[in-house]
Amino acid sequence: MSRIDESLEFIPVRIAVLTVSDTRALDEDRSGQVLVERLAAAGHVLADRRILRDERAEIAAQLRAWIADPGIDVVISTGGTGLTGRDVTVEAHRDVYEKEIEAFGTVFTILSMEKIGTSAVQSRATGGVAGGTYLFALPGSPGACKDAWDGILAPQLDYRHRPCNFVEILPRLDEHRRRK
Repeated sequence: MSRIDESLEFIPVRIAVLTVSDTRALDEDRSGQVLVERLAAAGHVLADRRILRDERAEIAAQLRAWIADPGIDVVISTGGTGLTGRDVTVEAHRDVYEKEIEAFGTVFTILSMEKIGTSAVQSRATGGVAGGTYLFALPGSPGACKDAWDGILAPQLDYRHRPCNFVEILPRLDEHRRRK
């Protein structure tokens, strides 16, 4: 089973939060606020926060800008993961992925099934890696953001989490670029 090795020192990561919505403003962004509060409570650093409309090219451009920023280790987006025509966040993420973390969506679906039953099939949470940066797309509900953070991201973004975690391999995510 997984556990926290208290003999190891916590290593904070720098996280950017992106809310994708045609209707929300920063003061109404409950899902983004859930992520900001949880990452801060865990000891991580909020590196940037933005709200963008459901426009695939704009989302992908923002992801690329954050990937190119050496001050950002992780990007978490919320919103735009559903099935409607305006839900393009997953496609924008996949436009920039070098590698998809396929199990992320699967584990999120399993967690969601426990809370919302078969309605979980309507969510397309995804995770991936590009340019040495982790990218995660979560649904736009505060509950989904809480579930993803508490059940997946909080432990995986904690260097002390055993048997493995995302932080310990962060320095090696872009090693293929350095070999050239």
